[in-house]
Amino acid sequence: MAKTKFMNYAISITLCLEMILIATSAQLSTNHYSTSCPKALSTIKTTVLKTLLKDRRMGASLLRLHFHDCFVNGCDASVLLDDTSSMIGEKTAAPNNNSLRGFEVIDSIKSQLETICPGIVSCADILAVSARDSVVAVGGPSWGVQLGRRDSTTASIDSANTDIPSPTLDLPELISAFSNKGFTPKEMVALSGAHTIGQARCVVFRERIYNNETNDNIPASFATSLKSNCPLTGGDDNLSPLDATSPLSFDTAYFKNLVSNKGLLHSDQQLFGGGGATTSTDSQVSGYANNPPAFFSDFASAMIKMGNLSPLTGTNGQIRSNCRKIN
Repeated sequence: MAKTKFMNYAISITLCLEMILIATSAQLSTNHYSTSCPKALSTIKTTVLKTLLKDRRMGASLLRLHFHDCFVNGCDASVLLDDTSSMIGEKTAAPNNNSLRGFEVIDSIKSQLETICPGIVSCADILAVSARDSVVAVGGPSWGVQLGRRDSTTASIDSANTDIPSPTLDLPELISAFSNKGFTPKEMVALSGAHTIGQARCVVFRERIYNNETNDNIPASFATSLKSNCPLTGGDDNLSPLDATSPLSFDTAYFKNLVSNKGLLHSDQQLFGGGGATTSTDSQVSGYANNPPAFFSDFASAMIKMGNLSPLTGTNGQIRSNCRKIN
């Protein structure tokens, strides 16, 4: 009886989240700026492409900005707000501090758009479009970005510290963290594929390569190669690619690495070999490793869903003129 009640409760929660997402989609649209600011998308794309020509790694950084924004109280650009005398922003939260980058790129795009069509394009939408354009620029799939979000007037460092999944989580905890945002395990694995690009700091994977109790059967040669740039003490900010095979290309090498137990982060490797009989995501990881079109399709769909997480629409929030501060 207790199990039945729990299942009914879980189903009810899932249905509520899906209804919210459907309602949100109806308020957002891919052509939101077609009349009010027709050059918005081309301006964002041009700036992203110019940036990636100088720093290809920035593609992963812009994608991560969007993720860290949406997972904290929805896609509302709260991650961009600087601290003030009355509010502590999210930039100094543990998952973001000395880690997030790309703020200057968003500033540049916003400045251009304020010149072209002042007060029209939100910072939250800039983050969403920049993420999509970054993925496409490094070889990944495209998708229609739903637009019409507005910007928050506050931020939450506490939510940033609790809602963004930690790289130390085991698979059941990962599934729970994503489920709390309305994602299925399948969508979680697809979104995790974003780690096919980008880098991570030594401090977040040191335990995986040095602690034999939590090493996820890491190959000795792989661990040794990482230790050269990630000493047991010091070097916390030293970087290593999340996907050592093709760190600057959006592909399925990330999943192939997981099958070989060569995931950089503990949370990454948990996607393959980290689950029990009822929670395993091994088959999906193997499937993506051998089927790039399937991964690309599922990733694009999951990104659209993520972009619909609790956006501010209508008269809620505002359109910031400067993404770093409220009007």
